[in-house]
Amino acid sequence: MAIRVYLDEILKERHMTSKELCRLVNITEANLSILRSGRAKGVRFGTINKICYYLQCDVGDILKFDGKLDEEES
Repeated sequence: MAIRVYLDEILKERHMTSKELCRLVNITEANLSILRSGRAKGVRFGTINKICYYLQCDVGDILKFDGKLDEEES
């Protein structure tokens, strides 16, 4: 995936568990796990907004483009 997810690093910096974030953002642990692992194919802006709000970070802190084109397989 051309988009790298750095959510684990931000959670550690903020001394917050993924369970705590799930409760605050109101998403399941399974969905947060998919996002954290980089396997998510999409994420709602509302969810990103809440994650950034509760972690007091910017979107660019948790999602980074690796400079490569990731073409989906058909």
